[in-house]
Amino acid sequence: MRSFTYQASPVRVVFGAGTLSRLPGEVERLGMSRALVLTTGNRQQQASQIAAMLGDRCAGVFAGAVMHTPVEVTGRAMVRVNELKADGVVAIGGGSTTGLGKAIAFRTDLPQVVVPSSYAGSEMTAVFGETRDGVKTTQSSPRILPETVIYDVELTMTMSAPLSAMSGLNAIAHAVEALYAREQNPLVSLMAEEGIRSLARALPKIKTDTADVEARTEALYGAWLCGSCLNAVGMSLHNKLCHLLGGTFNLPHADTHSAVLPHAVAYNASADKQAMARIARALGAADAAAGLFALAKETGAHRSLQQLGMREDEIDRAADLAVQDPYWNPQPVERHAIRALIARAWAGAAPLG
Repeated sequence: MRSFTYQASPVRVVFGAGTLSRLPGEVERLGMSRALVLTTGNRQQQASQIAAMLGDRCAGVFAGAVMHTPVEVTGRAMVRVNELKADGVVAIGGGSTTGLGKAIAFRTDLPQVVVPSSYAGSEMTAVFGETRDGVKTTQSSPRILPETVIYDVELTMTMSAPLSAMSGLNAIAHAVEALYAREQNPLVSLMAEEGIRSLARALPKIKTDTADVEARTEALYGAWLCGSCLNAVGMSLHNKLCHLLGGTFNLPHADTHSAVLPHAVAYNASADKQAMARIARALGAADAAAGLFALAKETGAHRSLQQLGMREDEIDRAADLAVQDPYWNPQPVERHAIRALIARAWAGAAPLG
C-alpha cells in the first residue's frame, strides 16, 4: 500500500515574459512601503531601475550580495535594513541575492519578493546556506520562504550558454534528489520528472541559440518545478557535498553542482532503481548518471572540481567532512566510497557504471 505526506508551499508565483512590470503591484500587495532592493555589485544599474520602478515604496538599494551568503555580508545588509527602517526586501538576481534576502528574512521575518535571473531554484525554498569562518551551514524556517516569486523570462535572456548550463544542472539536482528522497511523494515525483525533462530539452537549445525564447521559457519553467521539489522534500548526499565543497573550498555554487551530480547519482544508483529509471527517462538516456554526465558535456557545463580551483590534496579533507553529520541518503554514507566519488568528480572522470 502506498503512503506519503505532502505539505503544500504558500509561495505566490507570477510566471511569464515581461512580468517584472508587475513588481510594484506585488510589493503593494504585501504592504511594503519601504522596500530594500538587494542585488550583487554587477547588477547595480538594474537595481537602480527597480528602485525607480518602485518609487516611494523603495527605501534604498544594497548591492553587496555575494556567493555562499557570508554572515559578515548579511551583517552589513542588516545595518542597512535598520538604518532605512525597511519593511520588506526585493531580491533581484541569482542564488547569491536570493540567499541574502533569505538571511535577512530569517533574522527579521520581513516579507520578500524574489525576482530570479537564473535557474537556481532556491527562491522556492524555506532553506538557505550561510557561511561562517569557511564553514557553510544550512538554516531552515518558515520565515525564510519568500512570499512572492516573479519569474520573468526576459531577465534570463542575457545569461551566457555556459552559465545557463551550470545553473540548469544546479536546478536538475534538486529534482534528482527529490526522486529518491525519504519524503518522496507522487506529486513531487511528477514535478521532479517534468522539471528534469524540461531543462534537459531546453539547455542544449540554449547552447545553440541563447536568444531562443521558447527554450528560455521551458528552462525557467523547469527551474521553477525543480525548486518546488527542493522545498517539498529533504535533500541527500549531493546537496550535502555541494554545500560542503562550496563553503569550505570557496567553489562556485552552480558549477560545483554540475561537476558532482553525475557521481552522486551513480553512488545512489543501486539503492533506488525506480528513481534512476525516472531520471533516465526524463533525460532520454539509458542510464541516469551517464545521462547527466553527457548532458553536462553537451551543454558545456563544468565536469571537474579541479577546473573550479579545488586542489587534489583537499580531497581527503572533503571526504572527512562529508561523513560528519551526513544528510539522510538512500545509500549508506561511507568514507572510502565518498572519497572515491569526490576524486572522480575532481578529475572530471565519467561516473562509475
